[in-house]
Amino acid sequence: MSSAGQLKELFSSAKITSATWNDLEDILIMSDVGINTTTKIITELKSKSKKISDNIELISHLKDIIRISMTSAPINWTNSNSSTPLIILMVGVNGAGKTTTIGKLTYWYQTQAHSVILGAGDTYRAAASEQLEVWGDRLNVTTISHSQGGDPGAVTYDTIHAAKSRKMDIAIIDTAGRLQNKSNLMKELDKMHRIAVREAGEKNVKILLTIDATTGQNGLIQAKEFTKSVSCDSVFLSKLDGSAKGGIVLPISSELMLPISFIGTGENESDLEIFDAAEYTDGLINISAI
Repeated sequence: MSSAGQLKELFSSAKITSATWNDLEDILIMSDVGINTTTKIITELKSKSKKISDNIELISHLKDIIRISMTSAPINWTNSNSSTPLIILMVGVNGAGKTTTIGKLTYWYQTQAHSVILGAGDTYRAAASEQLEVWGDRLNVTTISHSQGGDPGAVTYDTIHAAKSRKMDIAIIDTAGRLQNKSNLMKELDKMHRIAVREAGEKNVKILLTIDATTGQNGLIQAKEFTKSVSCDSVFLSKLDGSAKGGIVLPISSELMLPISFIGTGENESDLEIFDAAEYTDGLINISAI
């Protein structure tokens, strides 16, 4: 049974019992919310239970708790200085959908009349540059690339200077996505970030972490490892389609204090949505089904 179906059954009775709490905990964990975040949610909900008269009111409070846990200051995803492009470093493990995410983000900027240039900073993975160039050709944007095995820092430098000289609005730079526990990879990401800040200014550099929604708690582990080495600004949650439970948003937001800015819902360039905490909560809890 889906989480929505389980919730519908759970809240069909007007009476709150100990079984209600146990079942709710199980449903949240099965939705990839995770044990730690689930425990926090249940504890807070129980603290309000003396003022809750029935399960309909309980689920209203549940939605409020989930929504508030994801509240964060909005991020400006356009260049704050018209004379300097916004630099976006895309980080994430291989297989998270990083290259496709770059294509979607590029298309999203184009729909808002922003000019974009791409940088193929993943110089280690075979065919990574070629895959990014395919997206560049498809969307008619320039991709700056070096030979395989080249210096990602040099790609970062060249991409930023090309963006400046061509007066581009946005530069999106791919990065290596090998296993997140490789210290040399994290040092390389830190180096790319330092170069970007030096060449464009700190306020014009953002680090966007791509997390695959289908990986569940592994996504949280990945996010924790990346944030140890680089100061990620936000998350692009990829592959959040019908097969993804999506509860991983909550621990990423509440435990790591990382806002979710974008979600990917398919393979096409237009399959990008701005993350909305209220809509997400309705989707996770699916109040209309109850």
